Amino acid sequence: MKTRTISASDVTDAIEQLIREASFNLPLSVVKRLDEMIETETTETARDTLRLLKENGAIAATEGLPLCQDCGMVIVFVEIGSGVIIGGSLDEAVNRGVEKAYRACYLRKSIAGDPLRRNNTGTNTPAFIHVEHAGEGRLGLTVFLKGGGSENMSSLKMFRPTATEEMILDHIEKAVVEAGPNPCPPLFLGVGIGGTADTALLNAKKAVLRGPGSRHPDPFYAALEDRIMERVNRTGIGPLGFGGRYTAAGVFILEAPTHIATLPVALNMTCHSLRYRRTEL
Repeated sequence: MKTRTISASDVTDAIEQLIREASFNLPLSVVKRLDEMIETETTETARDTLRLLKENGAIAATEGLPLCQDCGMVIVFVEIGSGVIIGGSLDEAVNRGVEKAYRACYLRKSIAGDPLRRNNTGTNTPAFIHVEHAGEGRLGLTVFLKGGGSENMSSLKMFRPTATEEMILDHIEKAVVEAGPNPCPPLFLGVGIGGTADTALLNAKKAVLRGPGSRHPDPFYAALEDRIMERVNRTGIGPLGFGGRYTAAGVFILEAPTHIATLPVALNMTCHSLRYRRTEL
């Protein structure tokens, strides 16, 4: 097996650049999804709201302004292959990139170093880093910026394994209704099904990174995504809670094997500004 060394400074530079791109530029797939919803919304208020969201994205890109005043916590997914050696501490390299980006771009720093004493770290670090194995020689980096408003609407329910799909749909609909306008719909809704409680919650975050316009490769789960989308959009909450057809812009399921006695279902509600970027070194 060949080894490949990647310098810590290259990781730092990549993280800084990904944060810059995600903070000021909507992914093209998100812009396309906004256009689709504008064309098919049912009320003028909802259409105007979606147009304003699209305009916000355009202003952010041209003026170099953050897409949202909540510049988010930084979640980093690292895919590292066998034979890859980082020339230094991976965590330190990632956090240096976060600090550089938030300082240079004047992004709001929102991380409390202690959850109860609430001391702001002043650097938006530490990032929340998740590492998994990948193909030989690969180093993939994904940055996902998540605001506090939508993160507060996260949920986990430990169903009994005898739960029906209808019970799961009811739970998801109820959670979205209770969230109302708080996560800034239309939502990109990630659903983690199976695994352990913590696995389901992480998979709910990873699921939305499949991106708008994609479908689950398994027809069974693709159909379930469609059913969830239909149920959520029947609630009428609409863009930013002003009413309309689109409470959800997309639904993404990521499933995992689980214990015979458990059935965890986790929800990750992500706002209309799905802020993420990927690269490979």
